[in-house]
Amino acid sequence: MIYNDYNGIKLSALGLGTMRLPVIGGDDSKIDVEASKKMFAYSMKAGVNYYDTAYGYHGGQSEIVVGQLLKDYDRDSFYLASKFPGYDLSNMPKVKEIFEDQLVRCQVDYFDFYMFHNVCELNVDMYLDPKYGIYDYLMEQKRNGRIKHLGFSAHGDIECMTKFLDAYGKDMEFCQIELNYFDYKFQDAKGKVELLDKWNIPVWVMEPVRGGQLATLSDEATARLKEARPDEEVPAWSFRFLQSIPSVVVTLSGMSNMDQLVANIGTYEENKTLSEEEMALILGIADDMISKTTVPCTGCHYCVSKCPRQLDIPFLLKLYNEAMVAGAGDFIAPMALASIDADKGPECCISCHSCEKVCPQGLKISEELARFAKKMGR
Repeated sequence: MIYNDYNGIKLSALGLGTMRLPVIGGDDSKIDVEASKKMFAYSMKAGVNYYDTAYGYHGGQSEIVVGQLLKDYDRDSFYLASKFPGYDLSNMPKVKEIFEDQLVRCQVDYFDFYMFHNVCELNVDMYLDPKYGIYDYLMEQKRNGRIKHLGFSAHGDIECMTKFLDAYGKDMEFCQIELNYFDYKFQDAKGKVELLDKWNIPVWVMEPVRGGQLATLSDEATARLKEARPDEEVPAWSFRFLQSIPSVVVTLSGMSNMDQLVANIGTYEENKTLSEEEMALILGIADDMISKTTVPCTGCHYCVSKCPRQLDIPFLLKLYNEAMVAGAGDFIAPMALASIDADKGPECCISCHSCEKVCPQGLKISEELARFAKKMGR
């Protein structure tokens, strides 16, 4: 197992995420404890020492099962991470109640790593609102030793992350973002890494294979990767890409069966960063994937000046692209839509076509927004 130095401790470069543990009968809230126990045993024996859970994973069962399984091991043999569930706005006034409950669920006296969960456009203002006391309480727990390292995870855009960092950045010790070779450009994960680098905040990675989407590629893309590295499997390229980004410390993979776990741990037995040519290859494959599945909006904003409803059309098309790429697993688009005014959604387009007359790409914007509205049930 590869280890990375972090504040005087060595963290396994691969961490075990627990959002996609094996389940019984397809029910996400019924974790297969015996199968998970075997995976934890293999993981611990292989040297994985970072375990990530959260209040809402597996219908609230993840923290409970993780606490149960880690109880079999010496507390000094692993680092445990969890998060305050601000993705649900009703939780904002309950930081003390929830944090205390999480310690009980996980059967620990402290969290090694703890995060403001899912900082995004929907919740950032509430996270920053002192009346909820979230920041103050978590900083108090850090002073009391019940949180060893405090950070945040983010699905928001760079503007949203900047807003959060301007308020709390001096106290953030790490940040967990969605980072993979597809989202490097698609979600501007590259820009997010650069932002965190400016703040000297190390990067934790979630969704390294985008929920499995990058584990299997087209025959053409697979052949190109095999030609470049004959002995490297397709999923491993996702991890080699991340090994090539210096500020990445921990990469979390939500492995749902033993085969995935064994394969990923095998990948992390050595550090095999990508050459410039290989980096160009994998990012080129991502560009091909993006071009085939998304609306090619360049964000020029010419359309906005002509819209009688003053819709932020590039923003809406960006969310539409996210929804199209993510498919049934999409949650970013609904969250972002929930953060905007009711009269600014895709369903508010009146199909006047004024925007289309000035679009350099010749996009049929009104049709795309109608499809987006229908897909989101608006």
